[in-house]
Amino acid sequence: MAKKIPERYRLLRTFAFGDSPALADELVELVVRGIKTATCSTEDEPNTSTPGERWVVLDGRAEPRCVIETIDVTYRRFNEVDAAFAHEEGEGDRSLAFWRRAHQGYFGRLGRYSDDMMLMCERFRLVEVLGDDQLDR
Repeated sequence: MAKKIPERYRLLRTFAFGDSPALADELVELVVRGIKTATCSTEDEPNTSTPGERWVVLDGRAEPRCVIETIDVTYRRFNEVDAAFAHEEGEGDRSLAFWRRAHQGYFGRLGRYSDDMMLMCERFRLVEVLGDDQLDR
């Protein structure tokens, strides 16, 4: 049986991180553990955020896993992303070098990578982890 989004969050937009179920699971787990507090996307993607907006984050099976709230959005070029932002993204060893390699691969798979591509860089906070006891209410 599919998990349902709690009533209080049903009007929020939903999304999953990454471009595969495995990556979605890996990244949402980092959010739930408090390690990942930032993300980025190309500026032309449909899931643009504004500060104060809340989202339901889905896992790799499209099940609701947590709710986040955008706290800051900035725009910068890929080659302008700094070590602090890479650390907040929480992936790998949290270094800028790892961030660049992982995101070159990710944006390359999407056919969008360039060194000077514009990114929407978003910082967020974890609002609530959605466990089995909180779903279907």
